[in-house]
Amino acid sequence: MDLDLRKLRYFVAVADRLHFGRAAEELHIAQPALSRQIRALEQDLGASLFIRNRHGVALTDAGRQLLADAGPMLASADAVRRRVSVAARGSRRLVVGFRTGIPVIPATRAFETRHPDVAVDVQRMEWDDQAAMLLDGRVDVGYVRLPIDETGLRLTPLYAEPLMVVLPADHRLAGKEEVTEADLAGEPLVWHADPSTLPTRRPHPDSGLRVRGVEEKLEHVAAGRGISFVGRSETVFYSRPDISYVPIPELAPDQVCLAMAASRTSPLADDFFAAAQATAEITAACGTYDSGAVFPG
Repeated sequence: MDLDLRKLRYFVAVADRLHFGRAAEELHIAQPALSRQIRALEQDLGASLFIRNRHGVALTDAGRQLLADAGPMLASADAVRRRVSVAARGSRRLVVGFRTGIPVIPATRAFETRHPDVAVDVQRMEWDDQAAMLLDGRVDVGYVRLPIDETGLRLTPLYAEPLMVVLPADHRLAGKEEVTEADLAGEPLVWHADPSTLPTRRPHPDSGLRVRGVEEKLEHVAAGRGISFVGRSETVFYSRPDISYVPIPELAPDQVCLAMAASRTSPLADDFFAAAQATAEITAACGTYDSGAVFPG
């Protein structure tokens, strides 16, 4: 049985909203037509995907499993379309994603010596879209920071970098050579919306400011609304007088990996992986340079 991707997209729309009417509006189709497509998908799979009663709509166990599997499948289909479109234009292009503070120049230069005819583009990724951008083909390979949802990805560890705590410039601990978790007990936190990104052994807080990007995080810290954590390389790219970075050696270092979609086969991407591994020490060292320094060639 071939799984109909259109029906699968319809299913995801309903599963995300748990409401047939709102999903139909989002998909720009009539609700009865959407209901028929979902019933047809259930018949194809031989399983009920939704519980429908007067209380509303809920996923069955089979529905929850399909929702977990649907994301990578649909992203892979989108990636195929993008790659075919690029091939049809006759262009040779590699898109490299990166997280803030991770230099891509050393690996790019090494790659371009072997592939001078390939255009290398770079695309910044945030913590909450790094996996999605790799799976749906917006990015061919990416420098990512753990943790990341590894479903459907192939990861290769490159290097680890120390973590720093970010403090307001007038904080009582600003300027110290290093701090401990005990020093920070009771401090309000500014953290990413995914609590697993907190680099601490303490229980995750139920409160605190939740942000998406590094710039937003630093603005809140500078305003005195909390403290946060960044990898050492990020401090090089975001040097400002109203915040202070202090090492916190007892925390596990930030792990940097190179990633691509596991379903992808690409000699160009494989060659970039090799270039990234060969230049990992240079890339890691770039995180210790001043912001105006020139990357090694």
